[in-house]
Amino acid sequence: MAERPARQPRRAHSAQVVRTERLTPHMQRVVLGGDGLAEFAAGTCTDHYVKLLFPPAEGVTYPEPFDLQRIREELPREQWPVTRTYTVRAWDPELRELTLDFVLHGDEGLAGPWAMRARPGDTLRFMGPGGAYAPDASADWHLLAGDESALPAIAAALESLPDGAEVRAFVEIAGPQEEQKIDSDAEVVWLHRGDRPIGEALVEAVRALEFPEGRVHAFVHGEAAFVKELRGLLRMERQIPREDLSISGYWRLGHNEDGWQAAKREWNARIEAEQETGATAA
Repeated sequence: MAERPARQPRRAHSAQVVRTERLTPHMQRVVLGGDGLAEFAAGTCTDHYVKLLFPPAEGVTYPEPFDLQRIREELPREQWPVTRTYTVRAWDPELRELTLDFVLHGDEGLAGPWAMRARPGDTLRFMGPGGAYAPDASADWHLLAGDESALPAIAAALESLPDGAEVRAFVEIAGPQEEQKIDSDAEVVWLHRGDRPIGEALVEAVRALEFPEGRVHAFVHGEAAFVKELRGLLRMERQIPREDLSISGYWRLGHNEDGWQAAKREWNARIEAEQETGATAA
């Protein structure tokens, strides 16, 4: 039996901040460029994501050229870069500019504060891209639903669809000041959360939706609790086939990304199994 070829180590990209823009009170845009993006390429997925690499503390210096595998082999774990996952809002292959949008929570977190303070010339390293979803042109209509964390992917999906495509798009945000301009003729229903629990208004809106005729291709992402509820609604009640549904918890209330990513695969598998059993029994 032939041996499998050795797995090639993943290379990190290194980019510089070109410009920044405050889109809304709680959304910051950072555009990256530079020679370090020469080997970066994004395909047709509208949910492409990258894994940003942040030093865990001041004073940690990494060897050059930057080599993540070497860092993990030679440095103690507490000095490894901390990863944060962000959706690619846009990629311009001609200008070689990568656009990322960051939800801001003041000084809370890691990536948001970095984005608020980012200035032209600052360096950011990242892995990727990954991604799996793009609106299926053969579907009769499209359902897009999510909170702020899913807004970049929803906006990218809407902008990829041809004018006149049948779309039902719902985005839950804190309030009217968080609405954004999206370059699409599709109508977006902006759900203003106010003091309500995250996802409550979104679940209500999707549950009340009168589904158009035909096959739907759905994209539902955001906080894990409402994603779980909508997964049950779409899979069990609406009987949408798994292959026509992109759905996952981008984050979970009360967990940072490290804790959520560690538990996410098992959590998703358990929920899927529970709901598949329910769907079969129904």
